[in-house]
Amino acid sequence: MTGTEGGVDVGEATAPVVAVVGVVGTLLSALLTQRAADRGRRREQERAEEVREGRRHAQELRACYVALNTSARQYLAALTDQVHALGREEELPAARQRLTEARDQYRDVYAEAQMRLPDRVLGLAGGLSHDLGAVYGMVRRLDDGTPRAGDSPAAVRENIDELWGRLRGMRREMRSQPGGFRADSGR
Repeated sequence: MTGTEGGVDVGEATAPVVAVVGVVGTLLSALLTQRAADRGRRREQERAEEVREGRRHAQELRACYVALNTSARQYLAALTDQVHALGREEELPAARQRLTEARDQYRDVYAEAQMRLPDRVLGLAGGLSHDLGAVYGMVRRLDDGTPRAGDSPAAVRENIDELWGRLRGMRREMRSQPGGFRADSGR
Protein backbone atom coordinates (compact mmCIF):
# COMPACT_ATOMS: atom_id res chain seq x y z
CA MET A 1 0.00 0.00 0.00
CA THR A 2 1.25 3.37 -0.90
CA GLY A 3 -1.02 5.45 1.38
CA THR A 4 -3.48 6.25 -1.32
CA GLU A 5 -6.92 4.96 -1.60
CA GLY A 6 -8.74 5.66 -4.76
CA GLY A 7 -6.04 7.99 -5.87
CA VAL A 8 -6.11 10.39 -2.82
CA ASP A 9 -3.15 10.54 -0.53
CA VAL A 10 -4.28 10.47 3.18
CA GLY A 11 -1.59 12.98 4.07
CA GLU A 12 -2.84 15.34 1.42
CA ALA A 13 -6.46 14.97 2.64
CA THR A 14 -5.71 15.58 6.31
CA ALA A 15 -3.62 18.68 5.76
CA PRO A 16 -6.59 20.88 4.70
CA VAL A 17 -8.73 19.46 7.52
CA VAL A 18 -6.01 20.24 10.06
CA ALA A 19 -5.65 23.72 8.60
CA VAL A 20 -9.42 24.33 8.79
CA VAL A 21 -9.54 23.05 12.37
CA GLY A 22 -6.62 25.31 13.27
CA VAL A 23 -8.26 28.36 11.73
CA VAL A 24 -11.62 27.59 13.39
CA GLY A 25 -9.85 27.02 16.71
CA THR A 26 -8.02 30.31 16.42
CA LEU A 27 -11.24 32.16 15.55
CA LEU A 28 -13.19 30.49 18.37
CA SER A 29 -10.39 31.28 20.81
CA ALA A 30 -10.49 34.95 19.86
CA LEU A 31 -14.30 34.99 20.10
CA LEU A 32 -14.30 33.31 23.52
CA THR A 33 -11.59 35.67 24.76
CA GLN A 34 -13.63 38.66 23.57
CA ARG A 35 -16.79 37.36 25.25
CA ALA A 36 -14.93 36.78 28.53
CA ALA A 37 -13.50 40.30 28.37
CA ASP A 38 -16.99 41.72 27.70
CA ARG A 39 -18.42 39.83 30.69
CA GLY A 40 -15.57 41.11 32.86
CA ARG A 41 -16.22 44.70 31.76
CA ARG A 42 -19.96 44.31 32.46
CA ARG A 43 -19.26 42.93 35.94
CA GLU A 44 -16.87 45.80 36.62
CA GLN A 45 -19.45 48.33 35.41
CA GLU A 46 -22.10 46.71 37.62
CA ARG A 47 -19.75 46.86 40.63
CA ALA A 48 -18.96 50.51 39.92
CA GLU A 49 -22.69 51.28 39.65
CA GLU A 50 -23.34 49.51 42.96
CA VAL A 51 -20.63 51.62 44.60
CA ARG A 52 -22.11 54.82 43.12
CA GLU A 53 -25.59 53.77 44.27
CA GLY A 54 -24.28 53.04 47.77
CA ARG A 55 -22.61 56.45 47.94
CA ARG A 56 -25.75 58.18 46.67
CA HIS A 57 -27.86 56.35 49.26
CA ALA A 58 -25.41 57.29 52.03
CA GLN A 59 -25.50 60.95 50.93
CA GLU A 60 -29.30 60.97 50.90
CA LEU A 61 -29.41 59.36 54.34
CA ARG A 62 -26.92 61.92 55.70
CA ALA A 63 -29.02 64.74 54.23
CA CYS A 64 -32.08 63.26 55.92
CA TYR A 65 -30.20 63.04 59.24
CA VAL A 66 -29.08 66.67 58.95
CA ALA A 67 -32.56 67.90 58.07
CA LEU A 68 -34.17 65.96 60.93
CA ASN A 69 -31.60 67.18 63.44
CA THR A 70 -31.87 70.78 62.24
CA SER A 71 -35.66 70.85 62.24
CA ALA A 72 -35.87 69.21 65.69
CA ARG A 73 -33.42 71.78 67.07
CA GLN A 74 -35.44 74.63 65.56
CA TYR A 75 -38.67 73.16 66.94
CA LEU A 76 -37.19 72.87 70.44
CA ALA A 77 -35.80 76.42 70.25
CA ALA A 78 -39.20 77.74 69.11
CA LEU A 79 -40.93 75.91 71.99
CA THR A 80 -38.45 77.51 74.39
CA ASP A 81 -39.04 80.95 72.89
CA GLN A 82 -42.81 80.50 73.18
CA VAL A 83 -42.55 79.58 76.88
CA HIS A 84 -40.36 82.62 77.51
CA ALA A 85 -42.83 84.84 75.67
CA LEU A 86 -45.80 83.72 77.80
CA GLY A 87 -47.01 86.67 79.80
CA ARG A 88 -45.27 89.17 77.50
CA GLU A 89 -47.98 90.07 75.04
CA GLU A 90 -45.67 92.08 72.78
CA GLU A 91 -43.45 89.02 72.14
CA LEU A 92 -46.20 86.42 71.71
CA PRO A 93 -47.21 86.98 68.05
CA ALA A 94 -43.64 86.54 66.75
CA ALA A 95 -43.03 83.54 69.04
CA ARG A 96 -46.30 81.92 67.93
CA GLN A 97 -45.40 82.42 64.27
CA ARG A 98 -41.93 80.98 64.73
CA LEU A 99 -43.34 77.99 66.62
CA THR A 100 -45.93 77.31 63.91
CA GLU A 101 -43.27 77.48 61.19
CA ALA A 102 -40.83 75.28 63.13
CA ARG A 103 -43.53 72.70 63.85
CA ASP A 104 -44.65 72.60 60.22
CA GLN A 105 -41.06 72.25 59.01
CA TYR A 106 -40.39 69.46 61.51
CA ARG A 107 -43.51 67.55 60.46
CA ASP A 108 -42.48 67.72 56.79
CA VAL A 109 -38.94 66.56 57.52
CA TYR A 110 -40.13 63.83 59.88
CA ALA A 111 -42.59 62.56 57.25
CA GLU A 112 -39.73 62.11 54.78
CA ALA A 113 -37.49 60.62 57.46
CA GLN A 114 -40.11 57.95 58.15
CA MET A 115 -39.45 56.62 54.65
CA ARG A 116 -35.64 56.66 54.88
CA LEU A 117 -34.41 56.10 58.43
CA PRO A 118 -33.16 52.75 59.65
CA ASP A 119 -35.52 51.16 62.19
CA ARG A 120 -33.39 51.92 65.25
CA VAL A 121 -33.13 55.64 64.42
CA LEU A 122 -36.77 55.75 63.36
CA GLY A 123 -37.80 54.40 66.75
CA LEU A 124 -35.89 57.18 68.50
CA ALA A 125 -37.20 59.81 66.08
CA GLY A 126 -40.76 58.57 66.53
CA GLY A 127 -40.55 58.83 70.31
CA LEU A 128 -39.01 62.27 70.07
CA SER A 129 -41.69 63.39 67.62
CA HIS A 130 -44.47 62.16 69.87
CA ASP A 131 -43.04 63.95 72.89
CA LEU A 132 -42.41 67.15 70.92
CA GLY A 133 -46.11 67.09 70.08
CA ALA A 134 -47.02 66.59 73.74
CA VAL A 135 -44.86 69.57 74.80
CA TYR A 136 -46.34 71.62 71.95
CA GLY A 137 -49.80 70.81 73.33
CA MET A 138 -48.77 71.98 76.81
CA VAL A 139 -47.36 75.23 75.40
CA ARG A 140 -50.49 75.88 73.34
CA ARG A 141 -52.77 75.23 76.33
CA LEU A 142 -50.70 77.59 78.47
CA ASP A 143 -50.81 80.22 75.72
CA ASP A 144 -54.57 79.80 75.32
CA GLY A 145 -55.11 80.03 79.09
CA THR A 146 -56.57 76.51 79.30
CA PRO A 147 -53.88 74.49 81.09
CA ARG A 148 -54.47 70.94 82.26
CA ALA A 149 -53.23 69.51 85.53
CA GLY A 150 -49.42 69.39 85.30
CA ASP A 151 -49.17 72.09 82.62
CA SER A 152 -46.84 74.86 83.73
CA PRO A 153 -43.93 76.81 82.28
CA ALA A 154 -41.60 74.95 84.65
CA ALA A 155 -42.94 71.57 83.45
CA VAL A 156 -42.51 72.65 79.84
CA ARG A 157 -38.91 73.75 80.44
CA GLU A 158 -38.17 70.45 82.20
CA ASN A 159 -39.63 68.49 79.28
CA ILE A 160 -37.69 70.60 76.78
CA ASP A 161 -34.44 69.92 78.65
CA GLU A 162 -35.19 66.20 78.56
CA LEU A 163 -35.95 66.38 74.82
CA TRP A 164 -32.61 68.09 74.13
CA GLY A 165 -30.93 65.12 75.79
CA ARG A 166 -32.94 62.68 73.69
CA LEU A 167 -32.05 64.60 70.55
CA ARG A 168 -28.36 64.22 71.45
CA GLY A 169 -28.92 60.47 71.88
CA MET A 170 -30.64 60.27 68.50
CA ARG A 171 -27.71 62.09 66.87
CA ARG A 172 -25.28 59.57 68.41
CA GLU A 173 -27.36 56.74 66.97
CA MET A 174 -27.47 58.43 63.55
CA ARG A 175 -23.68 58.69 63.55
CA SER A 176 -23.32 55.01 64.41
CA GLN A 177 -25.53 53.81 61.54
CA PRO A 178 -24.19 52.79 58.12
CA GLY A 179 -24.22 55.95 56.02
CA GLY A 180 -24.10 58.12 59.12
CA PHE A 181 -21.36 60.49 60.07
CA ARG A 182 -18.45 58.98 61.92
CA ALA A 183 -16.96 61.16 64.65
CA ASP A 184 -13.50 59.74 63.91
CA SER A 185 -13.67 59.87 60.11
CA GLY A 186 -11.71 63.11 59.85
CA ARG A 187 -14.50 64.81 57.87
